[in-house]
Amino acid sequence: MKLDKTPLYSLHQELGAKMFEFAGWSMPLRYTKVTEEVLAVRNSYGLFDVSHMGRFFIEGEGALELMQMSTTNDVSKLQPLKGHYTFITNEKGGFKDDCILTCMGKDKYFLVVNAANRVKIGEWLAKVAADMDLSVQITDITFSSASIAVQGPLAPRAVEKASGLNLSNVSRFSAVWMEISGIKVFATRTGYTGEDGFELYVFNVSAEEPENAVEVFKKMLEIGEAVKAKPCGLAARDVLRLEAGFVLYGNDVDEGITPVEADLMRFVKLDKGSFIGREAIETQLARGISRKRIGIKMITPHIPRKGNRVMVGGEEVGFVTSGNHSPTVGTGIAMGYLKPEYARPGVKVEVETRAGVGEALTTSPPFYDTSVYGLRRSTKPEARL
Repeated sequence: MKLDKTPLYSLHQELGAKMFEFAGWSMPLRYTKVTEEVLAVRNSYGLFDVSHMGRFFIEGEGALELMQMSTTNDVSKLQPLKGHYTFITNEKGGFKDDCILTCMGKDKYFLVVNAANRVKIGEWLAKVAADMDLSVQITDITFSSASIAVQGPLAPRAVEKASGLNLSNVSRFSAVWMEISGIKVFATRTGYTGEDGFELYVFNVSAEEPENAVEVFKKMLEIGEAVKAKPCGLAARDVLRLEAGFVLYGNDVDEGITPVEADLMRFVKLDKGSFIGREAIETQLARGISRKRIGIKMITPHIPRKGNRVMVGGEEVGFVTSGNHSPTVGTGIAMGYLKPEYARPGVKVEVETRAGVGEALTTSPPFYDTSVYGLRRSTKPEARL
C-alpha cells in the first residue's frame, strides 16, 4: 500500500527517525528511545510532526450554523482567534470524532480532526450542510499544509524567540499569526501532551514543496539545542497523552461510546440549542449508564494494555482501552471503562496483563502533578532560552 507523506518526510529520514504506518501515513515512530523523548517534553520541549491530522477550512454564511449543529460545544461563543475542544457526535450520541475548532474570523472556522477520520468527517459535514441547505464551503487542506507541535514547559519561550512576539497574553486554545524565519505561521496554544506549547500551522506547503515547513521545524530544533529539546515520534506522543489523561479515538472513544460514558460532558453544552446526538445524550443522562471511563495506576510492576480485563474480587468489572508504562510516573498506567460503582478514585482493582494479574488503584487523570514534574519553575541557567 502506498503511504501518504507529510511535508517533513525527508527531514525525518535526515534526522534518523524510525518510520511506521499510521492511518495511511508514513510517520516517525521514534528518533531515539521513547523514554528520552517523553522526558524531553516534560523537562524542556519536543517537536512533533502532526501533519497527518485532518485539517479543514469551513467558511460561508452557514459556517456557524453548520458547526453549531455538528459539534457539542458552543460555537456561538467563539470570538476570532479563539478555539475550543469539541466532539462531533452521531444520532445516538456516539463519538464520530473529537477535534479542535478555531474561529479564524467572521464566517470562517479551522477544524482539526483525527487522521483516521478525515474522510469520514469531511463527508459527514458535507451531508449535514446539504440536509440543512446551508451556504458553506468545506475545504480539506490536509495535503496543502503542515502542522508542527512544539510541546513542553520551555515551548512557549522557544516560540517567542523564533517569532519575536510576546505570547504571554495568548491563552490556552487561542490563536495568533506570526512569522518564523520570514514564513507566515498560524499558531494555536494547543497540544496533546499535557504540557504548555503551540501547534504551528504552515499553509501552502506539500510533500512536493515542503521547504517552508522544513525551515520552521529546523528553526525550532535549532533554538532548542541549548536546552536539549528533541524531535519526537508518535510513540512518545501516545505515552504523553495517556499520562495527561487525553482520550485516543479508536481506543478510548468511538461511535459506540458517548461523552456521558467517557466522563467528558464538560465539553457538551446542552444549553446551546439543538445539535446532532443531543436527544440521545439527554436520554442517557436520565436513564444512567452501565460503564464509565476512569484512570488506573498500577501498584505492581505490570504494564496494562488495551483489551486487558479489570477485576474486583475475581469478578470482571471492566476493561482497559489504553495502557502503557509511564516514564514520568514510573509505573504502568491505563484508562478504561468500569461499572459505574467502581469508576471512582481509590478503588483497588486487578488487571489481567500478559505478565499476569497486577494490582492497581483507580484514579482521576491526569496521572502526574504538573506542579512537580518538569522545569516550569526552575532557575537553572541551562533551563533558560
